[in-house]
Amino acid sequence: MPDKKVLVTQDGYNKLVEKLNYLKSVKRIEIADRLKAAIALGDLSENSEYDDAKNEQAFLEGEIQELEAKIRNTEIFEAGAGDVVQMGSTVVVIDKEFEEDGPETFMLVGSTEADPDEGKISNESPLGQALLGQKVGTVIDVHAPNGIIQYEIKDIKA
Repeated sequence: MPDKKVLVTQDGYNKLVEKLNYLKSVKRIEIADRLKAAIALGDLSENSEYDDAKNEQAFLEGEIQELEAKIRNTEIFEAGAGDVVQMGSTVVVIDKEFEEDGPETFMLVGSTEADPDEGKISNESPLGQALLGQKVGTVIDVHAPNGIIQYEIKDIKA
């Protein structure tokens, strides 16, 4: 079964590659040095420093494999432009129930880049799914865990 496509912006792809390079060139060396120091302490059967370093090494190798798989299956998309919400679009919406709170702005990205604190929402999230393909002025229903939330799309930017 082929791996799932990972949708990212060019910036997101660059960050994945940068992190992979850091893990391979810096973290691997740090852990190797810890292992050497732990081995120098002697008896490995009762050496907790050695066990900790081996566990960290295993975790690191798993993380490297995961990043390599993501990079291998990456599909880079350009920032969306136009009058329809698409991947990479920045969308300004108003919660119809709490209009007085003012507009909220979201950028629609792949799940790998999603970061709600930065206003980046996944295309796989309930809001992201509801926004895709919509136009300015459209009122959408988002099925959230605490009920249905209505948003009106006020603007779409590239």
